[in-house]
Amino acid sequence: MNESKPAAVAANEESHEGHSHGGVFGKNTELVFSLLCGALLGIGFLLSRFTAVPQIVPLILYIGAYFFGGFFTAKEAVQTIAKGKFEIDFLMLVAAAGAGFLGSWAEGALLLFLFSLGHALEHFAMERARKSIAALSDLAPKTALLKQNGDTKEVPISALNLGDVIVVRPNTKISADGFIVKGSSSVNQAPITGESMPVDKKAAPDPEMPVEKATSLDAEYKVFAGTINGNELLEVKVTKLAADSTLSRLIRLVNETQSQKSPTQLFTDKFEKFFVPAVLILVTALCFAYLVVDEPFSKSFYRAMSVLVAASPCALAISTPSAVLSGVARAAKAGVLIKGGGPLEDLGALEVLAFDKTGTLTEGKPKLTKIVPLTGMSETELLKIVVAVESLSDHPIAKAISRDGRERLKDEAIPPAHDLEAVLGKGIKAALGNDAIYMGNMALFQSLDDAPPDASVAEKVSASEKEGNTTMLVRRNREYIGMIAVMDTPRPEARQALQELKAAGIRRMAMLTGDNGEVAKAVAEAVGVMDVYANLLPEQKVEVIQQLTKDESKIAMVGDGVNDAPAMAKSTVGIAMGAAGSDVALETADIALMGDKLSLLPFAIGLSRQARKIIRQNLVISLGVVAVLIPLTILDIASIGPAVIAHEGSTLVVVFNALRLLAYKWGQHGPASPSK
Repeated sequence: MNESKPAAVAANEESHEGHSHGGVFGKNTELVFSLLCGALLGIGFLLSRFTAVPQIVPLILYIGAYFFGGFFTAKEAVQTIAKGKFEIDFLMLVAAAGAGFLGSWAEGALLLFLFSLGHALEHFAMERARKSIAALSDLAPKTALLKQNGDTKEVPISALNLGDVIVVRPNTKISADGFIVKGSSSVNQAPITGESMPVDKKAAPDPEMPVEKATSLDAEYKVFAGTINGNELLEVKVTKLAADSTLSRLIRLVNETQSQKSPTQLFTDKFEKFFVPAVLILVTALCFAYLVVDEPFSKSFYRAMSVLVAASPCALAISTPSAVLSGVARAAKAGVLIKGGGPLEDLGALEVLAFDKTGTLTEGKPKLTKIVPLTGMSETELLKIVVAVESLSDHPIAKAISRDGRERLKDEAIPPAHDLEAVLGKGIKAALGNDAIYMGNMALFQSLDDAPPDASVAEKVSASEKEGNTTMLVRRNREYIGMIAVMDTPRPEARQALQELKAAGIRRMAMLTGDNGEVAKAVAEAVGVMDVYANLLPEQKVEVIQQLTKDESKIAMVGDGVNDAPAMAKSTVGIAMGAAGSDVALETADIALMGDKLSLLPFAIGLSRQARKIIRQNLVISLGVVAVLIPLTILDIASIGPAVIAHEGSTLVVVFNALRLLAYKWGQHGPASPSK
């Protein structure tokens, strides 16, 4: 879809390989012309029944019907012939001209009426799918409230610069991608991520943060253009220009998918390339059947025209693109970006999925999971000591312990620690009052001095690590006072999502991670993954994907689109999690789950299964009608009239069958198996 043109015009232009169908009646001109053709045909046919009416009158009406019914057909035929191609429009024109030559004006007008009506309704139906995509461009407001020198003024979003601060009023759309610098609110992100519930957002800890560092912020601080603010006033610092916003990139990528043909579509294009010339040769031969069979030329010619009508693969031409476009549009509405018919069909054929662990099956950030006193002190006393020391460190694990510990302690006073230093790269040491506090792994204390932990303490640490925790001991002077553990915990929805994937026909799921085996096994057991590949470098993940591909032929890799990009590129389908706001994920993946939720994956696979099913149905219908009609017309069992009705009827059937995808809901078709 060309962004410089109105959506309706662009949609119409693309609805039949770039042909325009506008005119005196606007975008409905083709439909109006078709109805005028039908009206003239009907009036002419009625008048021909009355002997008192001169025969020239119905003839004039039929010729008028030819004009209105054949106008767009002729226009498209000329455009395709100019490109050196012969398509179904050309076959229709030849058949109609042949019927007129035989004096069968009514049959020729009926052919053009039904053909043009079928095309008009086909374009109308296809535009419904396109409008689901084009509606994305209407999500973002055209203006923003820019805050400058304490005042606000309304400006076009194109006038916003990086670092500008905009004001977002309650219950209004957010105008630009950015992070919140003032206020907190719930934001409806459904237009971008497909999330059904509003998401709580709050101001970033450092409002003066440079925009180039904003990508490191957690999602709770970031907002996207086109999403809807809740009941509170927000101030947002702009991090992306209007043309580069997540919504703008999403629209561009979805529009690009329309020009990417699926494997089935490529097959039908190739089929038509050979089929149309073959039909023309067959029809030419049938025109001269009177030389072999004892019949007049007119009968041979009429039979040839009937075969020409019956053989036109109109339904075949539209069967796949209509289903692909409907499937892509439905996915986009739910927050899933599918980049064309290829990934749509491949996803529906998969039985094997490989997942990255960190950030895909897990939350992607460590959480404090255990606080275990080893002496008589309480958990609260131990936690105060731990938080006091860890608050001095900038290490990600230390930050997680400090954050979660403060949440548990609430308003409890935390003593001040000082003199932080790293010890042998395996832990830290700090002073708390007159005490030296050490925190680190077993290796630290086994090499620190002559007071290593005893066997019972070592056993507790080992048991905790087998559960997938990163475990650290806490020592005050020479006494081991406690044990703490952190873990990148599984996503809350992960287990349910993987169960739904099994119901959708995924029979094998593997987890690929750079973490150690104990952690990997613990996470895999928690979420329900059977195959675990641990201690992998990025290049080793690629090797695992290549091996799985040999075993299974087709496999999808699900990751964050950054460090998993090589593995995603090697898989049949690369699926990026949480792609909203991530340039790398949007560009790398074949399929992008805009929301950071695994629950979108069963929906996407179920939709793809249904799309493949509908594509197969459409192919059977379209090819079946042609296969039945050609011998029937050759044997004179069916004439032009029945051939036209059956043929054009099948076109409408495949289009409306494809449009069912626009109403697809996960679970409505029950567990589905991939088609081979």
